[in-house]
Amino acid sequence: MSRVFVRFIKPIFIVVILLSIGLSVLHMCGIQIFEPESIFTGAESRMIAADGEISSDMVIPGGRSIGVKLDVEDVLVVGLEEIRTENGSVVNPGLDAGLQIGDMILAIDGMEVHSADDVISIVGNTDKKSVRLKVGRKDELRYIDVKPVLSAEDGKYRLGVWVREETAGIGTLTYYRPYDGSFGALGHGITDVETGSILKVADGQLLDARVVSLKEGKKGEPGEIRGIFYEADEPLGSLSRNTEYGLFGYAYTDLSSSEYSQPVYVAEPDEIETGKAYILTTVEENQVEKFDIKIEKINRDSEPSTKSMVIRVTDDRLIEKSGGIIQGMSGSPVVQNGKLVGAVTHVFVNDPTRGYGIFASTMIEQSENGKKS
Repeated sequence: MSRVFVRFIKPIFIVVILLSIGLSVLHMCGIQIFEPESIFTGAESRMIAADGEISSDMVIPGGRSIGVKLDVEDVLVVGLEEIRTENGSVVNPGLDAGLQIGDMILAIDGMEVHSADDVISIVGNTDKKSVRLKVGRKDELRYIDVKPVLSAEDGKYRLGVWVREETAGIGTLTYYRPYDGSFGALGHGITDVETGSILKVADGQLLDARVVSLKEGKKGEPGEIRGIFYEADEPLGSLSRNTEYGLFGYAYTDLSSSEYSQPVYVAEPDEIETGKAYILTTVEENQVEKFDIKIEKINRDSEPSTKSMVIRVTDDRLIEKSGGIIQGMSGSPVVQNGKLVGAVTHVFVNDPTRGYGIFASTMIEQSENGKKS
């Protein structure tokens, strides 16, 4: 029995040895016989190139609908209100002290504030006739003294300000970078509706979203994607930066879609041409689709801009479904000649088939700048 086993195993052993020697020789000669492969392990995702090196300059175009939930870093003043006091007079202590809509309240009497509850707690428990607010206004830092007043409505001391510390919305993923698990979305910043200020991110999540319905865009009346968040307890990633040129963060999972799962290079501005291209976007459920567009104008100014390209939707399918570009498509990747060239950012109010786009290279640069800071 043992002799039979030895006669059987000996040829197999010799074949394995010969194969090992052969593969070693091929590798020494620089010959790769295996195809490139992708491996994804959440935020540690990596794209393995043919030579075994990690490719850092390739991205996977997005197009999927995403939900965004942001906790704002500072307390944003979004309104100033009058307060009726116990003696019947009406005052506005915030306005009288010089507060403005759009101000960021950073601290009160030296204590940092990060929510409306922080403001209410500090002001409600003070025994001072006035409190000193540390306020950020655009690029300036100011200190403003405000006199809280006792509200006849609820018997609490108030400053007469409306503040906000969180926001949420629907947008589109622009790219996913397997090299380090980072992503970019929207192509522009998330701003406060009342003030127009870019919101600073204290914490945030990227969520899966599903398109429920579309409001068609018409001349003078922009359309919109109406969607919902789902699987909110399993976020797709974390948000780290909200900038003028997009929203950036790191994924917990592979963000590629069935429509586009292979990595591509990011085009430099001088590689982009006027003419045919396409966008990837979601207008039904969670299905990423490809739609034809035309790049009509390219602005290669050295300064970064969210309006570096003028694009026109030429695909009748998209025009029939949505009228063209609508709110919620911001971030939809623009692909031309096999490269990611940009993302949709704005729609022309008087012509929903046309809009602006940002260069993808600008978004990548902004993302990298954030890592260095």
